[in-house]
Amino acid sequence: MPIKTSPTHPANANITLVGGAAFEIADLHAAIDHAPHIIAADSGADRAMAAGVIPRTVIGDMDSRTMLLPDSVEILAIEEQDSTDFEKCLRLADAPLTIAVGFLGGRLDHSLAAFHALLAHAERRIILIGETDIAFAAPLEWRATLEIGTRISFFPLHPCSALTSSGLRWPIDGLDLAVGSRIGTSNITNAGDVSATFGTAGCVTILPKHSLNRVVASFNTV
Repeated sequence: MPIKTSPTHPANANITLVGGAAFEIADLHAAIDHAPHIIAADSGADRAMAAGVIPRTVIGDMDSRTMLLPDSVEILAIEEQDSTDFEKCLRLADAPLTIAVGFLGGRLDHSLAAFHALLAHAERRIILIGETDIAFAAPLEWRATLEIGTRISFFPLHPCSALTSSGLRWPIDGLDLAVGSRIGTSNITNAGDVSATFGTAGCVTILPKHSLNRVVASFNTV
C-alpha cells in the first residue's frame, strides 16, 4: 500500500529519502528542512540513525540493514530483486517533492541506477543530493532564478531535443542531445533567470548543491 504523508499540509507531505551511500549530515538536514517526512532505503536506516535521525519508514529488501530500529519505525520489506531499494521507495512513497541523500557517491553502479530511477520517474519532482552536486530529471519546461556564473549541465540519459533556453552562456536551443553524440555538460549561467525546455524527457539537470533552495523554489512555481 502506498505511503500517505500529509496531503492537507503540503510542507509536511514532502519526503526525504535516505540511502546507504555516504553523505554529509548537513545535506541530510538541508533535505529535511524542505521534506520532513523521512524514509530510509534499507541500509539508509543505518546512515540516518548514525546521523541522529530516526526514519518513519524503512523500505527495501532488507539485505544490508544492521542497526536495531525503534518499535515506532514502520518496516516494509520487499524481497524482489528486479528493482533497487531506491526504486522500491519511489514505488511506495509518492510526494509533491522528494529529496534523496545517500544515493550518489560510493559505488558507480549505484549512482547510475539512481539516475536510471530519475528518468523512470521523470514526471515527478525528485532531487538527488551528492557530494558536490544535485541532480534531477529535467522538466519539459523549467525556469529558475540562479546565481550568475553557476555551473549547469544537461546530461542526456535518453536521446532528447532541447527546444529553447535562456540565461546560458552556451544556448542549447534546437540541439539534439544523446550519449555518444552530443551532451550539454559544464555550461554556465550568464543571467539570473534561467530556463530550458525539452521536447521529451531524457535529460538530467546537474547543478552545484548550493543551488538546492533555488531548485526547490523553481519546482514550487511550476
